[in-house]
Amino acid sequence: MKTQLKAGVAALSLMAATTFAADIRIDGFPDYDTQIEAIKGGLTEHNVTMLKNNHGDHHTKLKTNLATGSGAGDVVLIDVGFVGSFVNAGGFVDLSSQFGPMADNYADYAVAAGKGNDGKQYAVPVDLGPGVIYFRRDYMEDMGYDLNEVMTDWDTYIDYGRELKEKDILLIGNASAVANAYYRFNVGEGEGLYFDADGESLVTSERFVRAFELAKTIREEGLDGNISEWTEDWYAGFREGKFATQMSGAWLLGHLKNWIAPDNSGLWGVSHLPSGIYGTWGGSYLAIPKQASNPEAAWDLIEYMISEDIQMAGFENIAAFPAHTGTYDDPAFEEPIEYLRGQKARLMFAEIAENIIPVTPMKGDLVAEDLVNVALDKVLNDGVSIEKALADAERQIKRRVR
Repeated sequence: MKTQLKAGVAALSLMAATTFAADIRIDGFPDYDTQIEAIKGGLTEHNVTMLKNNHGDHHTKLKTNLATGSGAGDVVLIDVGFVGSFVNAGGFVDLSSQFGPMADNYADYAVAAGKGNDGKQYAVPVDLGPGVIYFRRDYMEDMGYDLNEVMTDWDTYIDYGRELKEKDILLIGNASAVANAYYRFNVGEGEGLYFDADGESLVTSERFVRAFELAKTIREEGLDGNISEWTEDWYAGFREGKFATQMSGAWLLGHLKNWIAPDNSGLWGVSHLPSGIYGTWGGSYLAIPKQASNPEAAWDLIEYMISEDIQMAGFENIAAFPAHTGTYDDPAFEEPIEYLRGQKARLMFAEIAENIIPVTPMKGDLVAEDLVNVALDKVLNDGVSIEKALADAERQIKRRVR
């Protein structure tokens, strides 16, 4: 394809300026192993390998590596949910001088999230996660439902689930995804996800209460399957059509067509979330640990991976939505996607990405996220009231985050 040919030319041009060769290890998680394998041939003067772990184990290992000062790769991939905590832990190389001159070419909110509290750039965005909802077309338009009416707001979305239940179809695999979507995508300007501008907890605010109420309604009415995400049962749910919708980032498309449900081409479509809210669901960053043996070569890899052509290659290979805004005029955005029954979904992804309001990353985000997830589990599975679960979570957040 044109983008792949251009990528090869860009790589050769980049590496012509490189005067040394090095072994570079990038530590990451799926589906970036697919992307690395597809593009590494263009980085001809370096030997690039990837150490892959599943999402959770990768970040747990990286946390240990940073704390002990050893064991990390030359380049590390970081999910946006971890970036706020990791960049402020002091274990990454300052990339301000390298990335600063090109930062205007990348989504503003994503650039901001890769900075530490000192304003320096420690992590560079490589892909974004425009928040969307994937839906089964055979349970939507093929059954006579109007997508726009279903997605009018959260109440119409749940009403759709009630009608599906009469047909023995689940609305969603797990109600927790609805709560996550609501509280992540209704953040006030200048706020963090869990903390306000002054560092005070927000988890007992109306945003979290409403999110928990929506999820509780879905669970109590039997509209979800209580299927844990990223499990074999969840993958089977996609393949077998057990549920009708799934909230996620645009990147889920790559997982669906590459390995979760490759035989389901034409059965899925993608839409804005209910109420037309904008937000980011995931997204990835690249950083260089201070312990890296060859930071110069590591930067070569990062610069290569965030270049315009390789960003488009990632979009083609694994549906990793580009952080480089210069790609949004590429003709590939107009191409129909066969897996989504010919939908030109990339135009929607770009429109969402350009309307996302920045969410300030905070050092306590990981602690708060864990405690909010525990609170949600207690509400959905143990019958604890929303008010008590959130109040308990806030008390623990205040105790653990100084």
